[in-house]
Amino acid sequence: MTDSQPQRRPRAVVFAYHNVGVRCLKVLLAGGVDVALVVTHQDSESENIWFDSVISVCDAEGIPYITPDDAKSPTLLAVVRAARPDLMFSFYYRHMLPAELLEVAPAYNMHGSLLPAFRGRAPVNWAVLHGAHATGATLHEMTVKPDAGAIVARMEVPILPDDTAFEVFGKVTVAAEQALWHVLPALLAGTAPRLHNDLSQGGYFGGRKPEDGRIDWNQPAQTVYNLHRAVAPPYPGAFTDIGAVRYVLQRARLYKPNNKHNYNIAAASLRPGLTVVDNCIFGVCGDGRMLAISALTADGEPITAQQLHTRLAAAASGQ
Repeated sequence: MTDSQPQRRPRAVVFAYHNVGVRCLKVLLAGGVDVALVVTHQDSESENIWFDSVISVCDAEGIPYITPDDAKSPTLLAVVRAARPDLMFSFYYRHMLPAELLEVAPAYNMHGSLLPAFRGRAPVNWAVLHGAHATGATLHEMTVKPDAGAIVARMEVPILPDDTAFEVFGKVTVAAEQALWHVLPALLAGTAPRLHNDLSQGGYFGGRKPEDGRIDWNQPAQTVYNLHRAVAPPYPGAFTDIGAVRYVLQRARLYKPNNKHNYNIAAASLRPGLTVVDNCIFGVCGDGRMLAISALTADGEPITAQQLHTRLAAAASGQ
């Protein structure tokens, strides 16, 4: 009797960053995948790094990693080819992979929405901004056209009325981990499903910039509230400028009158924008409804209702 040869583990090159990158990389390792190389990013000093580190996972697990600036560089292509992967994965890697890289091995991307909805950049933020009631994570085949390949797995999560994008992103991270975990055995066996990704539905969305958080108080309150939820900290935040001062909403809720407080009558006589009523900060919107603001900063520093009242009074009098 001869000893059987040990079965070779499937080998992968993984492009990964952010929390989804960390969790999905760990799923591959737990699923027996030989991760030969990780391609990731160095953290930017200009960015608020509130998420987990893929590099830390690589260091802990002894996985080789590189941080190229250009996904289209011939050097990166040569390194990936040399790794001889059976599969490639992209988990929140920030660069588009060119056709030459995608030809190295079958490649799969984890996208933070229920494709085909919210294709493109910042899908969680866009879903919250548009008032979606659900989103999720989708693993799909990678093509040169972004988020257009056949769907391999999806996992849905709810978006509750007061959820911020940060809270929803936490759910989407778990959904991505679960979606990959459940489909990984079939994916490695070559029996994973291939569902149609109907690009006539949904749409593409671009990246978001801090300036996109500027509030138009003439909009309905629900629209303004959705903007706040979509960019609330640790994202840059929804903001309004009064004179040379920038006020950023840190915490707010859509105000709902009750028996104890009913300020909507007062709002009808107030101009849209920040105001103070009974030592409470509100944002009056174009439809007469308001946001109750429980935390506000002025040029980066916390400001109280009394301080804001004094500033608003001075601005109104032209001082």
